[in-house]
Amino acid sequence: MFKQIVTVLALVLAGNFAVADLTIEINKGKDDPVPIAIVPFGWQPGVAVAEDIASIVEMDLHRSGQFAPLSRGDMLGRPRNASEVYYRDWKSLGVDYVVVGTLTQPMPGTLMANYELLDVNTQRVVLTGSESVSSEKPRYLAHTVSDKIYEKLTNIRGAFRTQLLYVSAVREGGNRTRFRLLKSDIDGANESVLFDSREPIMAPTWSPDGKKIAYVSFESSRPAIYMQDLLTGVRKQLTAFRGLNSSPAFSPDGTKMAMVLSKDGSPDVYVMDLASGSLEQVTNHFAIDTEPAWLPDGKSLIFTSDRGGKPQIYKVQLGSGAVERITFIGDYNARARVLADGLGLVLVHRSNGNFHIAVQDLKRNRVEILTSTNLDESPSVAPNASMLLYATQYDGKGVLAAVSIDGGVKYRLPSRFGDVREPAWSPFLQ
Repeated sequence: MFKQIVTVLALVLAGNFAVADLTIEINKGKDDPVPIAIVPFGWQPGVAVAEDIASIVEMDLHRSGQFAPLSRGDMLGRPRNASEVYYRDWKSLGVDYVVVGTLTQPMPGTLMANYELLDVNTQRVVLTGSESVSSEKPRYLAHTVSDKIYEKLTNIRGAFRTQLLYVSAVREGGNRTRFRLLKSDIDGANESVLFDSREPIMAPTWSPDGKKIAYVSFESSRPAIYMQDLLTGVRKQLTAFRGLNSSPAFSPDGTKMAMVLSKDGSPDVYVMDLASGSLEQVTNHFAIDTEPAWLPDGKSLIFTSDRGGKPQIYKVQLGSGAVERITFIGDYNARARVLADGLGLVLVHRSNGNFHIAVQDLKRNRVEILTSTNLDESPSVAPNASMLLYATQYDGKGVLAAVSIDGGVKYRLPSRFGDVREPAWSPFLQ
């Protein structure tokens, strides 16, 4: 039975986890990235900044694969605003765009970045911005600037201010392992522990407003679904049924949660009203129905089922209960996630005996394989649908990796100290 096999595999891999400390290794970018220069920001006298804002912006844009930042060592000057820019110097370096800026402290405890994006070829300012944050959040300020520049040049909303959830564990001697649910920026910085336990933690997921998370914990010796408030840290146990309690997924409006329960026999998909705790059974089949995900309209779900003999993706209408199969290419498709426009799926697809991440166009019924590593699993899509995150193996270790939705950009986020698994990309955050 494929779900039991997947669950056992996840737990075995979890036993080899270690404390996470994510780093970025870019291994594939676009063939024609846009040349851009991010000049180190000037600063107001007396302003002390704990982070190099321009360097973070540079890495954000580089990691997107869309841009090729100029090395600081090759810069011919360090202008702080548009009036100090000599366009001919940057044109001679083959740069298309230049970003300049200044950091100020308009009031105690506040850090402000005033920045400009300049088009070298037309010699004009194409974006002017001013962003301020608490002095304790310089990286958030940098990611905000990155978002604005990225959106201006690509017409796609930037997602550098979003965050990641993932699971790790550390051996404490003997057979004891401490599991941790971690949250970080998408570049691995600002990592924090949200929950730790001596029992496995699985399937973390975000609420649509980014204020709550849900996950499966085995702390009571059997799986149970918990919801946790990120601001207060308060946890609420949602399920404690006999058998499986797994695969939580918030509805698009955040009022309901899809989940998988086997309390009445084989695993089926249920929907819980989070205010009342009432349950509605959505599927009822002797096969394994699991891994639900909501369609954007909140009126239907997709899920994985082996009711046809092998794992495939099905769609169920919540009102009528009508079920239809939607994947037919390949003998294994699972863990599907719906793209924001509802027109495509990202899923785990088996090809030539290997598990890869693929995207399926629902209109054309066409599948494109995005990854080439082995045992790729747990895809999670960025809120702007430009990238997706997944778990894979590299040099014998479990790592997180990212790939663009067209397969043209790839990078890894390996842990320096061990394996990580179960990634979940947040929605847009305020």
